[in-house]
Amino acid sequence: MEKIGVVTVLFNSAKVIMPFIECVISQQHTKFNIYIIDNNSQDNSLEIISNFTDSRIRLIRNDSNIGVAAANNIGIKNAFKDNCSKVLLLNNDIEFSSNLFSGLIQAQDLYGCSLVAPKIMFHSNKDIIWYAGGWFKKINGFLPFHRGLKEKDIGQFNTPVQVDYASTCCLLVNKEVIEDIGFMDEKYFVYFDDTDFLFRVFLNDKHKLWYSPNLVLFHKVGSLSNSFKGKKVRGDFFLQQNIKNHVYFLRKIKSLYAYFFIIFLFFKNNLRYFFSSSMKKNFATFLLVNKSYFQGFKL
Repeated sequence: MEKIGVVTVLFNSAKVIMPFIECVISQQHTKFNIYIIDNNSQDNSLEIISNFTDSRIRLIRNDSNIGVAAANNIGIKNAFKDNCSKVLLLNNDIEFSSNLFSGLIQAQDLYGCSLVAPKIMFHSNKDIIWYAGGWFKKINGFLPFHRGLKEKDIGQFNTPVQVDYASTCCLLVNKEVIEDIGFMDEKYFVYFDDTDFLFRVFLNDKHKLWYSPNLVLFHKVGSLSNSFKGKKVRGDFFLQQNIKNHVYFLRKIKSLYAYFFIIFLFFKNNLRYFFSSSMKKNFATFLLVNKSYFQGFKL
């Protein structure tokens, strides 16, 4: 039985962490450690975790919020030190059945792939798809798209298929993948960390990623943003992260098309400011949009 290092990043996750851990420790595949990397949570997440006595739980506490990519890397490195041959990256705002771990390993063997991801549904509406395979779209600046997003699941995506992209909401990765392409880029605080990682896998062309629809989990979408206090703080923070990280991501691609798209993003973001109803029309937001764009050149 292969040993899995389950890695999850914790930040003010008190509302979701208990059912998540219960799902993990109830797995039929029992040979694993779970590395919970706490990014200085200020709620009672740690108190909840302390109630679990399972010896496979490894809690690693950071003195500050170092971001998702850096925290994931800590978990991955600890998993390798403990002789795990696979790493399972998981959000903790998910719930799943007891056969997930064993099913993911079986899918890897069946498809002969190094990475595998399940079908992901909205927890709030279990008939609606969140992820059923993903591919990078050059026309959108190489951003990935989730096939089937917000569609009712009627079995239309029940065929296993090789894909380009899967969210690290749930992604099983062989150790050899990390050895070949490296760890997550810690310049991404949040967002684009999984996009960047999977794009490097895609460019490497040595390791294959498959979507396995017979395995299903349920994602409590929005719990990450709710971990930040204040609607304005959340809105400004995620706007900043998405703009600057997209610029940085495109700079790393280093193609002529990517450079043209960086220029296009400047005009696109400013047009969004003037014409999008979802963006506040004030000078502070205008400055944030443009400051974030140029921050992408400093990463």
